[in-house]
Amino acid sequence: MNWEQLLSLRRQGDTNKRLRKEQDETRLGFEVDYDRIIFSSAFRSLQDKTQVIPLSKTSFVHTRLTHSLEVSVVGRSLGRVVGKKILEKHPHLTTIHGYQFNDFGAIVAAASLAHDIGNPPFGHSGEKAIGEYFKTGSGAYFAKDLTPKQYQDLKDFEGNANGFKILTESRQGIEGGLRLSYATLGAFMKYPKESLPKKPTAHISHKKFGYFQNEQPFFKEVAEEIGLITHTIENETTYSRHPLCFLVEAADDICYTIIDFEDGINLGLIQEEYALEYLIKLVKETINTNKYNMLTNTADRLSYLRALAINTLIQEAADTFIKNEATILSGDFDVALIDKSKYQAQIDDIIKISVDKIYQSSEVVEKEIAGYEILATLLNKYCTAMNNFNSNNASNYDQLILKAEGMNFDYKNEDLYTRLISISNYVASLTDGNALLKFQKIRGLQV
Repeated sequence: MNWEQLLSLRRQGDTNKRLRKEQDETRLGFEVDYDRIIFSSAFRSLQDKTQVIPLSKTSFVHTRLTHSLEVSVVGRSLGRVVGKKILEKHPHLTTIHGYQFNDFGAIVAAASLAHDIGNPPFGHSGEKAIGEYFKTGSGAYFAKDLTPKQYQDLKDFEGNANGFKILTESRQGIEGGLRLSYATLGAFMKYPKESLPKKPTAHISHKKFGYFQNEQPFFKEVAEEIGLITHTIENETTYSRHPLCFLVEAADDICYTIIDFEDGINLGLIQEEYALEYLIKLVKETINTNKYNMLTNTADRLSYLRALAINTLIQEAADTFIKNEATILSGDFDVALIDKSKYQAQIDDIIKISVDKIYQSSEVVEKEIAGYEILATLLNKYCTAMNNFNSNNASNYDQLILKAEGMNFDYKNEDLYTRLISISNYVASLTDGNALLKFQKIRGLQV
């Protein structure tokens, strides 16, 4: 892969090539990507979607929106640090093409901002709830009428693939979705493969999948434009990651490792003094002991350690990227940047505590159970009404459901897979609160 292609400013529908040296420096194309994402309704809905605690009533806890904003800030810093080093190694990118180190920061920031935009309500359990409806729930009925890949898309419903759909799907009067630059879309594409074959190798980019069957043609267009390397595995084509995707992933890894841990402390799920010791171990090489000891408030100490930890991991992730640039460009780098960290033991300790004390806490587990019931109920009502409508067997109740929600998903499409993906996409677009409200109304618990 080469940086000239990877930094493509092209957008869906372009007929002329966009050149970096001809860009308006006051409104750079990569910065426009960030603006389009942050003003989108899909991004705004993240303010009421779970990051740690579903349906939390406390202001301490991060939502998907605050998490995404923080990841974008970390991503921008990572991109700028790496961009500066890349341009020093490849000066022709500046002298001939006009690229600046801030371009790398803008691309990574925009992709980081969007990285969770396709996630359903109720956190990762929301993905599982949608998938299990089609795998073991009433939705399994549709398997016989779908291709293996179509059915895999549904029973392994993936927020990353749904995010690509949201960012790129054409709607009436809106061609190409948000029409982001192909460089930003490439950096967003964490798992550049179809749902099948599932986990064909241990490569980090094969852990999940990145696009639904309906988005395959445009996904391939983006991949070819930015020059992603193709691989054939089990007679199917997969792609190497866009190099900057590793920085997006690192920004996310850094934030959820440190900030979810901080949420656990603020919620009282992790003992303060015990937690501070783990953060101190992570920053022991850079901590200013005198400054730290002057901080008598636990919140101030936590804030200081968090900032120091994030900065430490940013610098290390950037160094790892630069050291492995050739391997990354060749598509042979197969782990997350943070997995190469010399602080891996400390990171693993923090994540283990977060899993035990936060993600598996009774508050989280109980609300995730409720989330399963809520999403399964909504999916079942919508899919049943859709199926009965298309079989000319819709009851009055089915018609009422479609009258209330029918404008929100494509229940009339001739293709069954398109109808099912449309319903799943709609359910995934709901916020935690909206999903709960719709569930209560369907159950007759609220009118």
